Amino acid sequence: MTDAPRPESAEPPAPPYDELLDLALEAARRAGELLRDHRPADLGVAATKSSAIDVVTEMDLAAEKLITGFLTERRPADGILGEEGASTPGSSGVRWVVDPVDGTVNYLYGRPDWSVSIAAEYAGEVVAGVVAAPMRGETYHAVRGGGAFVDGEPAHCRPAPPMDQALVSTGFNYVHAVRSHQAEVARRLIPRVRDIRRGGSAAIDLCDLACGRLDGYYERGLHPWDLAAGDLIAREAGALTGSRPGLPPDGDLTVAAVPGLFVPLQRLLDELGAWHD
Repeated sequence: MTDAPRPESAEPPAPPYDELLDLALEAARRAGELLRDHRPADLGVAATKSSAIDVVTEMDLAAEKLITGFLTERRPADGILGEEGASTPGSSGVRWVVDPVDGTVNYLYGRPDWSVSIAAEYAGEVVAGVVAAPMRGETYHAVRGGGAFVDGEPAHCRPAPPMDQALVSTGFNYVHAVRSHQAEVARRLIPRVRDIRRGGSAAIDLCDLACGRLDGYYERGLHPWDLAAGDLIAREAGALTGSRPGLPPDGDLTVAAVPGLFVPLQRLLDELGAWHD
């Protein structure tokens, strides 16, 4: 008796998630070293995106080329989605979601809070994620169901504080009209929490939540490459993530917080209109 043929619509078998993690770690390490060690003194802007503030440097492009070339060489049947334009559908059921420099403006100005973010999806779900922050000397990673780690040590989010003692991070869009509304949301939120931080890298903010350095984080306007790896790392460290009540993180709003704070913060942000411009 022979096995029945697999339906053409079925997903290919899942690869070992640890194998995907190892590739992401190596790709992030190589890209991080390139960005850290070969940043030109006269680093220039190669292109602008949504506004003159939202920039791409030649190093973003070089890092994405390095990452996608490395991954394609090792797993040529995988799909890739990159912030700087890499896009291939793939046939393996695996897709890599790549942000070569999360926090490009920080990188442009020589500030340390930038990162390389690489996530592996299988059948549409993120199963492995790596965020490397070379100027911090830290690498964060997670595999679905396996916990979160920073430099190989387990990472855990903080116990939930009362709302008025919560340290919350956020980010602002590059489009003026959107930024203005986000500033108004932040103005109304500040009296309700301990304080607000604005770091400039969504991936690092989510990893700081995972490591107990923040109690919550929210931002409107993120793309898949901004949050794929960091969202998995935060959740594997014990945090909760979502959008508006009942919805997963998306471009309208990403909310992440320690359990016990997540629901009240999510409801407050919904009340303040953080999900629209």
